[in-house]
Amino acid sequence: MTSSFSIRFSRSADEMKGFNTSQFRENFLVDGIFRPDHISVTYSMQDRFVIGGAQPVGEALAMPAFEDLTKASFFLERREMGIINVGGPGMVSVDGVAFPLGFKDALYVGKGTRELVFRSDSSAEPAKFYFNSVGAHAVYPPALIPHQTVAPVELGEHATANRRNIYQYIVTSRVQTCQLVMGLTELISPSTWNTFPPHTHYRRNEVYFYFNLADDQLVVHLMGEPAETRHLIMRNDQAVISPEWSIHSGVGTNAYTFIWGMGGENQEYTDMDKVEPKQLL
Repeated sequence: MTSSFSIRFSRSADEMKGFNTSQFRENFLVDGIFRPDHISVTYSMQDRFVIGGAQPVGEALAMPAFEDLTKASFFLERREMGIINVGGPGMVSVDGVAFPLGFKDALYVGKGTRELVFRSDSSAEPAKFYFNSVGAHAVYPPALIPHQTVAPVELGEHATANRRNIYQYIVTSRVQTCQLVMGLTELISPSTWNTFPPHTHYRRNEVYFYFNLADDQLVVHLMGEPAETRHLIMRNDQAVISPEWSIHSGVGTNAYTFIWGMGGENQEYTDMDKVEPKQLL
């Protein structure tokens, strides 16, 4: 197996105003999350948030400590993690205890976990484990969240092209965590807008990961302060870092699915500062 990591430094709203397209993508877009038999990690200074992916194909993948990055003897020494499988069926072993994860199943792994191993059931249809990780101050037990056990919250209207199902996986009503909040949203065709009208929340950073997009399709992701918005062209299996001062919304060329992950001060899912469409510029 191989592994890699990169670091993204925090950027202010004022800095963003001067970025060209390349600089904007370099600072906020996360690409190359999945590579065969590889674990990829991007460390964002926004709330010390980690975005990563593991794609075991020909072998099991053990989570490295990434000591140069974490200065820890094992990766979850001071962290917690949420994992969602966006590929074929697989398994995650947490200190020797195996948890099967099918497509869109989730797993919470707590601080203090020494050994984390990712496996695919079949190399012909490998699993793709997308994960988020944030700092943790307490130890909580692992929790498996099968997709079929989560009742969706349906929001929006087809008339406004934003009808969608929200699956709240790692939230305070279901899983006890230190600060991690995580879930999944599916657009209901023919709707294509997500999180609209948009919002901000100064209490936490958020990351979106887009998937279930065909190679010839894309999402136009909007971010920035409400009166100073910019866009990113997003494609399949790409993530975007959304700082606390930024809206996070987008529209696709067809229906798609995305994972949202948050870390910060307030874990309440409904904690948001709504933005009216007339405020956007």
